[in-house]
Amino acid sequence: MNTLAAQPVPACSAAVPLIEKGTAQFRRTNWALFAGGFATFALLYCVQPMLPVLSAAFALSAAQSSLALSISTITLAVGLLLTGPLSDAIGRKPVMVAALCAAALFTLLGPLMPGWHALLLMRALVGLALSGLVAVAMSYLSEEIHPQHLGLAMGLYISGNALGGMSGRLVSGVLLDFLSWQAALAALGALALLAALAFWHLLPDSRHFRATPLSFANLAHGLRLHLSDRGLPWLFLEAFLLMGGFVTLFNYIGYRLLEPPYNLSMSLLGTLSVVYLSGTYSSTQAGLLADRLGRHRVFWPAILLMLGGVLLTLYTPLGLILAGMLLFAFGFFAAHSLASSWVGRRALQARGQASSLYLFSYYVGSSVAGTAGGYFWQHGGWTGVGLFIAALLSLALGVALHLSRLPPKQPSA
Repeated sequence: MNTLAAQPVPACSAAVPLIEKGTAQFRRTNWALFAGGFATFALLYCVQPMLPVLSAAFALSAAQSSLALSISTITLAVGLLLTGPLSDAIGRKPVMVAALCAAALFTLLGPLMPGWHALLLMRALVGLALSGLVAVAMSYLSEEIHPQHLGLAMGLYISGNALGGMSGRLVSGVLLDFLSWQAALAALGALALLAALAFWHLLPDSRHFRATPLSFANLAHGLRLHLSDRGLPWLFLEAFLLMGGFVTLFNYIGYRLLEPPYNLSMSLLGTLSVVYLSGTYSSTQAGLLADRLGRHRVFWPAILLMLGGVLLTLYTPLGLILAGMLLFAFGFFAAHSLASSWVGRRALQARGQASSLYLFSYYVGSSVAGTAGGYFWQHGGWTGVGLFIAALLSLALGVALHLSRLPPKQPSA
């Protein structure tokens, strides 16, 4: 018997309308999730421009230095397996607020650590804490936002992710030309703490949340349910491939551009993160297009744009490299926004767990491919890294074409 489906919806929950575009609740929700996504990605990726600096400061290889990011994403991935089901049991907002505040505090502690391994411990705790927002945000939106406007709301949340990733890289990159990496990290921690407080104040309480008892039986049932779906396992694989390619490019492009013939400063290198602004536009527009045309018609072209972008970075002229980075970021945030909302539409039950599985794959891809890219850099230079990313995206394109042929998921009677 389907125990999750058998639970009745409380009458008070059913009587409360879903949040629709144009309302004050819609604006508050989107501003809050925008701030949460901003803080999450700023904290997670602020170390990316620091990788060459950390290599020099601690006498590390490129692959070893990348652990400052990879260890955060792997603990985030592990945390997703716990925080998603935890939010199914105790509620969405409390988990997200606690997660953001804890991650900001661990970031502020990072500069006080005495050595490389202690710093990695703080970065691991940052990732673990952030899992509490990352796992839950998509579930909150899927439950509270009217399906007609879910694509737009998810796109706005992803645009906050894009702006946060850009700001984290930009602020730390610029500060590194004038201050130590410790000061740059502390500045990002303080900024994220302010965003966490704004999130707490703005986000409406859940009105359609149904508590699911936290038990092994429910977790096992949800896992079987999601893995037996015709589309969800393919979306989980897409998360691994897309995020793996994305993080690999931005982990190692800095090493290339600091070398001749480019010799960029850390400030200029951090400024290149403005390509993320294309993601704030593409994620929202892709959501609007998906609401009108269907995700299956918009998803695979976004991946094709990513593939074209990474191939442009294989050329030597700096202008072509920048154009490739811009196109790559544009396609990535569009694809991630579409896949995220697609999971929410296909997972009709245990949505917190479905979101966790998607994002678990997403951040495992970041950790595995992001570190593996260091070996391609050491042995093949940027050509090796670019071809590695292109191989990941070619596989992702094939999966997207398969997904485009699947019929939409229909709610059970």
